[in-house]
Amino acid sequence: QVQLVESGGGLVQAGDSLRLSCVASGRALNSYAMGWFRQAPGKEREFVAAISRNGDNILYADNIKGRFTIARDNVKRTVYLQMNSLKPEDTAIYYCACGPQGAAMTRDRPVINSWGQGTQVTVSS
Repeated sequence: QVQLVESGGGLVQAGDSLRLSCVASGRALNSYAMGWFRQAPGKEREFVAAISRNGDNILYADNIKGRFTIARDNVKRTVYLQMNSLKPEDTAIYYCACGPQGAAMTRDRPVINSWGQGTQVTVSS
């Protein structure tokens, strides 16, 4: 099993940038595909981005494509989500997740082994 801890959230203005980090402990990070999800108030949790075990396959949700970048450093056991040109509609709790396959995270019922506790991102207009 792996434990995930997110950090880097905060309150920013529209157009600003933030970088979220997710540190894994327990089983080796390269055993899993990694992903980011988010949940806005009153809405269901949604897929944001996923990256394969060695980083050679990356998937993004259409509504963040071109603004967000996912990356991983297996040596540091850390996954990142660089968020640029933030919009008020990006306001949500952002969750880190691990699973067997990145593509499986994009399903309506994503296949997830572990979730982090989440970090709040608030974008003011």
